[in-house]
Amino acid sequence: MFPPVFVLDRPVPRTGRPTTTARSVAHDFLNHAAQVRAPARPEYTDAVLMVVTELLTNAIRHTDGPAVLHLELHDDHIEIRVTDTSPEPAEPRPPRTDGTGGYGWHLINRLTTHTHTQPNPHGGKTICAHAPW
Repeated sequence: MFPPVFVLDRPVPRTGRPTTTARSVAHDFLNHAAQVRAPARPEYTDAVLMVVTELLTNAIRHTDGPAVLHLELHDDHIEIRVTDTSPEPAEPRPPRTDGTGGYGWHLINRLTTHTHTQPNPHGGKTICAHAPW
């Protein structure tokens, strides 16, 4: 495995439109990444953007502190990490049709090849997902 080619670390504001901001930042990152190494399949770009959106939506919905988006381009995947202030691990919930969610974690696991949660030594956690590229 080669060291990452591009790395992005960006705090995500809780005010305004945080998921829109994160998607825009991720979209710019992916455009640069594609110039270095095009994705193996065109739909991988949309999958990465969806995972970024879902991870950040969960961080904003289920925590009260800041979140940080981290993206890395590796030889065959994009590593997506979102750090938040909650020490609680992400857990799937049954999907609900009443607008309360439950789809995100299932979708993240469907669109990625690997996910795991790391506790942070100073509190909170980082959720890491590998999306094919």
